[in-house]
Amino acid sequence: MRRQSLSVAAVAATYVAIALSVPALYADGPPPPSVITGKTAFTDYTQEKPGVRRKITVADLPQPYATKGVDNGADMVKRPDGAWPQAPAGFKVSLYADGLNQPRLIRTAPNGDLFVAMSSSNEIMVFRGVGASGKPKQMEKFADGLSQPFGIAFYPSGPDPKWVYIGNTDSVVRFPYKNGDLKARGSAEKLADLPGGGRLRGGGHWTRDIVFSKDGTKMFVSVGSHSNVDDPDTHPEEFHRADVLEFTPEGKFIKIYAYGIRNCVGEAINPTTGQLWCSTNERDMLGDNLVPDYVTHIEEDGFYGWPWWYMGQNQDPRLQGTHPELKTKVITPDVLLQPHFASLEMNFYEGSQFPAEYKGDAFAAEHGSWNKANRAGYEVIRVPMHDGKATGEYEDFLTGFTTADGHVWGRPVGVTVAHDGSLFVTDDGSGSIWHVTYGSR
Repeated sequence: MRRQSLSVAAVAATYVAIALSVPALYADGPPPPSVITGKTAFTDYTQEKPGVRRKITVADLPQPYATKGVDNGADMVKRPDGAWPQAPAGFKVSLYADGLNQPRLIRTAPNGDLFVAMSSSNEIMVFRGVGASGKPKQMEKFADGLSQPFGIAFYPSGPDPKWVYIGNTDSVVRFPYKNGDLKARGSAEKLADLPGGGRLRGGGHWTRDIVFSKDGTKMFVSVGSHSNVDDPDTHPEEFHRADVLEFTPEGKFIKIYAYGIRNCVGEAINPTTGQLWCSTNERDMLGDNLVPDYVTHIEEDGFYGWPWWYMGQNQDPRLQGTHPELKTKVITPDVLLQPHFASLEMNFYEGSQFPAEYKGDAFAAEHGSWNKANRAGYEVIRVPMHDGKATGEYEDFLTGFTTADGHVWGRPVGVTVAHDGSLFVTDDGSGSIWHVTYGSR
């Protein structure tokens, strides 16, 4: 009995020592979650769960055609009774607005209003405030008669912008704006033409996002490719596509800022570094686990591979032998996501409502796969950052938009941070806007 008592005492002492050491090890917050790495980092909707982290590297990528490319588009269904987006412990998800006509990109105005692109109806809507019921206090149509609008930007930055810029599928326009306007106070002024057409007209990617550099001197406009993997050398319709284009704020074209980015849907400026970042859709039909979508910083004059190369020095077999001189110029993205995720709008978290470890991280909406045997995406992810640089991991944050049998009822598109530090998410699958808060709010 004495020997057993000593053993128990020793074990107890060990546990006390470990407990005392934990605050020292994690003085800046809770311990980081474990990260799923290697080939097991490739996943599908059945394994997506808030708080799960994964890290995919170039070394984990399979060979092209390791599996067949498939057409497995989402089978959309009405949100089942009891179905609700799931967030990590401590967060609450509320339905802010529903019955909307495919809400897409969402941006927070300097006064706190939420501007939402209703691309299919060619409108921009404004949502103001959160009432006692959790619904908008006001909702107005800001402008209509647009052309598949998507990108929204306020200029100049700060509390008193003079303009709202809109990225149509074939142009950049702006409206005169005064803080608090719920309706446009003038007609749209066209600033620049863009390579037009879009998926609805058989013209490839149609979204055009807009963001201004931190100093306000540059306007970055993202233009997706016309195709999956057409060689721009022989396809003139790819001119100034799969690029980020640089303009002045007045609409004068300056140059191709970065290229080889198949479809930079969401743009954001990193508040720590001032760099441009993109959330990008990569190419299809090379197999379930090729090619990863990504979130990355964008370097001036940088080349990101499309269509000849991908993820560093990997050549697309459909364009074998072309442009060997570009092989060493390909920039590997910061964060490789699940292939075919359809990564859309992204935003950096600068609020103070969420736990401190979220500060400076990014959120991105994953619209969901169509070119994968087992669906992936249909969620919002968190991209951990450290001093403005990505760790290479991503974390499931808001999940639950699919049913157990693989049907889909919701598809996240846009994410924005409200003035109070909460998060709003547009979902064009269920025609909703979701509101994510933390704590007792």
